[in-house]
Amino acid sequence: MPPLEIVLGAGLVVALTIYALSGGADFGAGVWDLLASGPRAAAQHELIASAIGPIWEANNVWLVLVVVVLFTAFPPAFAAILTALFAPLSIMLVGIVLRGAAFAFRAHAPRRGPIERWLTRAFAIGSIVTPVMLGVSLGTLASGRLQASSAGVSGGFDAWLFPFGWAVGALALAMFAYLAALYLAVEARTPELAGDFRARALAAGLASGVLAALVLLLAFTAQPPIDANPMGKPFGLPLLAVTSLAALGALWALWTRRYFMARALGIGQVTLILWGWAAAQYPYLVPPGLTLSNAAAPPATLRLLLIALVAGALVLFPSFYYLYRVFKGPAAFTVAEAEPRDRIS
Repeated sequence: MPPLEIVLGAGLVVALTIYALSGGADFGAGVWDLLASGPRAAAQHELIASAIGPIWEANNVWLVLVVVVLFTAFPPAFAAILTALFAPLSIMLVGIVLRGAAFAFRAHAPRRGPIERWLTRAFAIGSIVTPVMLGVSLGTLASGRLQASSAGVSGGFDAWLFPFGWAVGALALAMFAYLAALYLAVEARTPELAGDFRARALAAGLASGVLAALVLLLAFTAQPPIDANPMGKPFGLPLLAVTSLAALGALWALWTRRYFMARALGIGQVTLILWGWAAAQYPYLVPPGLTLSNAAAPPATLRLLLIALVAGALVLFPSFYYLYRVFKGPAAFTVAEAEPRDRIS
């Protein structure tokens, strides 16, 4: 069995990935809620509300899990990250609260009134700010600009104010919007509504490709170069090739209206990006000073935490399966029944 700190580090990456694929798509839906337009704008709002309404609170469980595991298993890394990245993480927290409150209150506001419009804007602002700050934080971690060690953090409190971090933040926003459009195209109940989100997914997918190229360019040209550089590892080129194929396949599936295939490939694309970042950064939690080993809690703590996670997973995963089965199961057949899968635009 691998060392406990590696197992728990992998658990951190898995929880963050699930959060990006579930909660991240909820943030992307907020972007499309703000940009709803055309003759089916009301239907777009309704689809977004019905898609995220039953599950958006549950999806935040994964972010809580990331924080708990980081705090318990790697306390020096938790202290360094929360200290050096206090500003972007605080803005992210405000965005989460603002978004959730606006979404909940909007359901009870008078329809088409000024209160509903203000709450819609607040929902959109929170949905945009949160992924950007999450991306900025991850980009700053990958950069190696945080001067952290087991003794604490010395300086680096403005390390997140540089172009690479913000480029990663913009990429995170684009990828979350992309995921949301893919999910909504599948859940749409008419071919016309699915087509609206197909167009949005194509635009967000192309924007994500441009931003990904910008992130790579900034990583190569940074002084000093970004620490978490996947191209500097043996898996770099194969990973880039597979991720690119997944991205191109998703765009092709969207163009030919194969929405289920596009969603699967989009999920694979985002997963590969996150895992590539984690693998490029390994064995560091906060490069260049804190690794999985020197930031780990005592072995007894790691063992108890792993036992608690396994026990919790036995409840959590079946509960999520049941939740998604109840609220997402019937939607899986709406587009397929309404529109031929092989129809070409």
